[in-house]
Amino acid sequence: MFKVKILSIGKTKETWLEDALSEYIKRLTPIAAIEFVWAKNEAQLLQLAEKEASIVCLDASGKQMDSEQFAVFIQEKLELGGTRLTFVIGGPEGLPRALKQDAALLSLSLMTFTHQIARLILLEQLYRAFEIAKGSKYHK
Repeated sequence: MFKVKILSIGKTKETWLEDALSEYIKRLTPIAAIEFVWAKNEAQLLQLAEKEASIVCLDASGKQMDSEQFAVFIQEKLELGGTRLTFVIGGPEGLPRALKQDAALLSLSLMTFTHQIARLILLEQLYRAFEIAKGSKYHK
């Protein structure tokens, strides 16, 4: 089973969003264990990220890809790093510069999303990527 860790500043505050995140975590459960780790601030986010072997930072300046490309990206990352993936989502001010220097950067969109909505989009795209890899009909 794959393990996906998502490091993010601040907890999810809205009930409707928590429900949506729970739905995708439920869908991903047979494929991957999802772990959210909440940081209180940028300094703590940096400390948490430093403990990870390899991270993917979600950032507006990152590489953009469609869902099929993201599925390939995920498979390649898992092949290189084993069964673990760590994504980092910054707070309202984005990610600290020090964190972005040595990490893979990925953009979810040209649009700007709150860090809370970015969590949901990331989970849906992870689910979609695993479904694409399986060849299911989810992605059309």
